[in-house]
Amino acid sequence: MKIKDHAVDTARAVAFLSRIPMPQWLFEGYDGRLGRLVRAFPFAGTVLGLIPALALLLLLGLRADPLMSALIALSVQVVVTGALHEDGLADTADGIGGGKSREHSLLIMKDSRIGTYGAIALILSFAIRAAALSAIADDSPAFAAALAIPAVAALSRGAIAWHWQRLPPAKADGIAASTGQPDEAAMQFALTAAGLLGALLIWPAFGLLPLVASLLATGIAGLAFTAFIRRKLGGHTGDTLGAMQQICEIAAICALATAL
Repeated sequence: MKIKDHAVDTARAVAFLSRIPMPQWLFEGYDGRLGRLVRAFPFAGTVLGLIPALALLLLLGLRADPLMSALIALSVQVVVTGALHEDGLADTADGIGGGKSREHSLLIMKDSRIGTYGAIALILSFAIRAAALSAIADDSPAFAAALAIPAVAALSRGAIAWHWQRLPPAKADGIAASTGQPDEAAMQFALTAAGLLGALLIWPAFGLLPLVASLLATGIAGLAFTAFIRRKLGGHTGDTLGAMQQICEIAAICALATAL
């Protein structure tokens, strides 16, 4: 792939995964299918992670409380992404938690209203990530702590490609089905890119052990969640793609905090 083509795909992926506006000329001749675009998901994740990372760096530089700084950085991240993945986590939790069957779970996930399971999942997601990021900020220089955000953003968005490629669509009329499924090459490229970006950001800032721990945690969480969704729903949906990102981000940042 040419560098220019990859830059265009990254910009398109940023538009898909966030609320950041992109020039319309980037989408001229684009059919809207995401099968190849997942190659750029880790790069887009890194870009999206830079803004909350800057917020964290600024707050820590002003000697703000690490936990407060972490919560504000995560809030900035939600504004940037439009809570896209958090919405998927909440819907998936409601569907799996409240569904009595596969069909019932998919019906619940289609409902835009949030239920008890979804609310609890969101609270735990924010609380765990904020606590882990705060712990990293306590044990590391401010610049290193800030790098943790784009690092886990790249790893978790690379994991989306695995989940998407390894499972068939759960619904024939779903968004995830209509946008095209990644092929093996696209998935492998995304995983490799996520690993390399994670290594470039984590190893110099934290060392080899935290890098290995983050990679292993992301891989184990991704494998376990994909197997779980295969058993419960028989395939992926747009919501489970978002939930995959959230679960892998939680796993990666917790592993990073624990390994320091």
